[in-house]
Amino acid sequence: MCGIVGVVAERNAVPILMQGLRRLEYRGYDSAGIAVMTAGHRLARLRAVGKVKALQDALDADPIDGHVGIAHTRWATHGVPTQRNAHPHISRDGIAIVHNGIIENHEALRAGLIELGYSFDSETDTEVIAHRIHHHLADSADLYEAVRKTVAELEGAYALAVIAQSDPECVVLARQGCPVVIGLGIEENFVASDVAALLPVTRRFMFLEEGDVAEVRRLSIKVEDVTGTLVTREIRESELPADAVERGQYRHFMLKEIHEQPRAIAQTLEERVAGAKLLDAAFGPAAQQVFKRVKAVHIAACGTSFHAGLVASFFIEQVCRIPARVEIASEYRYRNPVVTPHTLFVTLSQSGETADTLAALRNAKQAGYLSTLTICNVAESSMVRESELVLLTRAGPEIGVASTKAFTTQLTALGMLVVALAKHRALDTAHERELVLQLLQLPGLVEKTLQLDDAIRALAEAFADKRHALFLGRGPLHAIAMEGALKLKEISYIHAEAYAAAELKHGPLALVDEDMPVVAVAPNNELLEKLKSNLQEVRARGGKLFVFADPETGLESSEGVTVIHMPVAVTALQAPVIFAVPMQLLAYHVAVLKGTDVDQPRNLAKSLTVE
Repeated sequence: MCGIVGVVAERNAVPILMQGLRRLEYRGYDSAGIAVMTAGHRLARLRAVGKVKALQDALDADPIDGHVGIAHTRWATHGVPTQRNAHPHISRDGIAIVHNGIIENHEALRAGLIELGYSFDSETDTEVIAHRIHHHLADSADLYEAVRKTVAELEGAYALAVIAQSDPECVVLARQGCPVVIGLGIEENFVASDVAALLPVTRRFMFLEEGDVAEVRRLSIKVEDVTGTLVTREIRESELPADAVERGQYRHFMLKEIHEQPRAIAQTLEERVAGAKLLDAAFGPAAQQVFKRVKAVHIAACGTSFHAGLVASFFIEQVCRIPARVEIASEYRYRNPVVTPHTLFVTLSQSGETADTLAALRNAKQAGYLSTLTICNVAESSMVRESELVLLTRAGPEIGVASTKAFTTQLTALGMLVVALAKHRALDTAHERELVLQLLQLPGLVEKTLQLDDAIRALAEAFADKRHALFLGRGPLHAIAMEGALKLKEISYIHAEAYAAAELKHGPLALVDEDMPVVAVAPNNELLEKLKSNLQEVRARGGKLFVFADPETGLESSEGVTVIHMPVAVTALQAPVIFAVPMQLLAYHVAVLKGTDVDQPRNLAKSLTVE
């Protein structure tokens, strides 16, 4: 969630650094800072708590300038949001560093540095890195080598950018588990944690790989891999639009945001895993101690977020083997719930300002829960500020009222929560690695699933003149069927309902006829044969079936049955995210055919800040 920007140029770096920080504000942060190498090769630094504007105000009051510099927006993990904890951190006036990620062995390194005579001005893990680099510089007098020696000592995830008075014309980078890119200019070069930060100054980028250490100068770039071998990383030209809140090539924001999901999911995972291991501290400084004590989970949310919570409750019980329940936040807030000991209260919201969910959080803080956790897309929101633990989904701006990338990033974040809770129970290291790797595969799987777009556009024609539809699913995919029905009714105004497939014969089957399309999601799991029987009940009543099926289910199209095969087989943990994508595309294309206002459907708002 933190943001890094760096510049090596002949012009003043400060305006470029500040522009980059502003473009990274969506990632979430609570403080910001900047350090530059002045004309006299001295470090000048300014830091501020709060918005980038506060840092700009500080610069206006006390200007600094230089051709080489680094800047940072920080989201607190180690140490509360204060000026002394804000980046950049300096070691003995000679080295400045900015850092994304979490260093797990910082306490041991801190103890060793204190013995060597170093003092600490902050509570952060980052200052430890700065002092270790300073310590190694005494031996080699080479900043690049000092950084390489230091990162060999670090355990955890990090992206580093370092400048030093001893070598004032370069920025040294290192990457492990957190992204950092180099932007290539004309006789100047740039550094950032996100391509979007640098699009106003360059569209050519070099992406560092895991374990890389790089030296960036105005006229040269040197990169070594984890073995210390000089390597050449491919230079790519970004296709990302300069303004992320413009539709670009897409007809609607909703379609753009559907196609942004691979990147949004990848960003949600960044800095939270290292070496196929989940980092508890990504949820906040107190997370590890809280997760060790959790014996039950209570989730409150509304709308799409409620559906994400339903999926999570299934996996919390299946994987973590602890009770989990989900409630609609507007109902929860008017109850007096019985809270069992050691229960974690989780709220889900895209905006973090949803009135009912915010009220539920405030009620929960008085109800005796072990702790509160908010999963949210907006860093400065009320729910983020008021919850003890936080995980930002990093979906970026979501303009379309019908949530798409916010939903799948919530599912991804909840998958991380499942792993985090299970780690402190019966989950062994091998199983943790397996689950984390499944989460890391999600961006690529979603990318492949988006290839169904043309097939689903054609399928949508069967729905354009309908007034009603049913959606069916079983297990955790029942919630995805609910999400599919919600999307269709939100933007196409077709009345749609979702049921657990076996519930058809308990009433809804009476509605099925040739004018009632029935959509089913069919993963290849232990409930598949049961689902097939339920689908036969629909066909026996003349219903038209549209089935999104795992390629290994054996389901094929026949009279009255249209089967869309998913492009790849997926695991149980991956299935909710992957099957959500065709539900979104179906709703979108039906709405386009019906001519509705896709991005701003009638009677609905993006952020529900009233009850």
